[in-house]
Amino acid sequence: MTEGQESSDLLAETGCPGCRAPFETAITMAFQPIVDVADGSVFAYEALVRGADGSGAGAVLSRVTPDNRFAFDQLCRRTAVEHAARLGIESRVSINFMPNAVYQPSLCLGTTLAAARRHAFPIERIMFEVTEGERIEDRPHLVRILNEYKRQGFTTAIDDFGAGHSGLNLLAEFQPDVIKLDMDLVRGIANDRPRQAIVASIVRMARELKIELIAEGIETDAEFRRLHEMGVRLMQGYLFARPGFEILPTVNLRPLGARAAAVA
Repeated sequence: MTEGQESSDLLAETGCPGCRAPFETAITMAFQPIVDVADGSVFAYEALVRGADGSGAGAVLSRVTPDNRFAFDQLCRRTAVEHAARLGIESRVSINFMPNAVYQPSLCLGTTLAAARRHAFPIERIMFEVTEGERIEDRPHLVRILNEYKRQGFTTAIDDFGAGHSGLNLLAEFQPDVIKLDMDLVRGIANDRPRQAIVASIVRMARELKIELIAEGIETDAEFRRLHEMGVRLMQGYLFARPGFEILPTVNLRPLGARAAAVA
């Protein structure tokens, strides 16, 4: 597909003239599982942007500018859905989005909906993540985005919860389906009482608000055990699987012991 065709497709699918410049770097996706440690199943696979040449997310994101941000955001959505369908993902696929790239929520979903139709991928399996750490230029606008996404049938998630300053205020205005603990709260939690106290309060809050809680960045058995004891059921991190480049990686369920069989 040429750059001009890509821009035309975006305009046709979204009705959005805001795609001021194409994103000129070819991208693909890596996938990392989010594991339900209660039974060893995969709750979702997070789609992580990569360069088509294998370069990491940092190299790709360094090429995003205010002019091509919309095109990049839409390309990521379309690419994630395409690969999720090709790989036969039967759980959710989690897609990170840039709220500052969305000018009108219902119209900017056009690319996602078109890709889902084209690849016969159910929209109820799509989860949109927004990172709390991203600078939000207009929080009421973000709330409108999330409300529209939930109305359309998508799962909504706040990523890196606890990393920024707006998380609790945002949560008071909008209750997503999922919150993901910032990995800095997870790192070393096994022997860190302040982190344990903070995470325990978030676990209770999520339970009261009926929000699913994911702990990400888990690398050690000790972190897994402590979080499991605290009631965290959904986990993501190198302990279970590293991101697989254009594949679904094998999930390591050894930390779960005999309670779960191996999952590919």
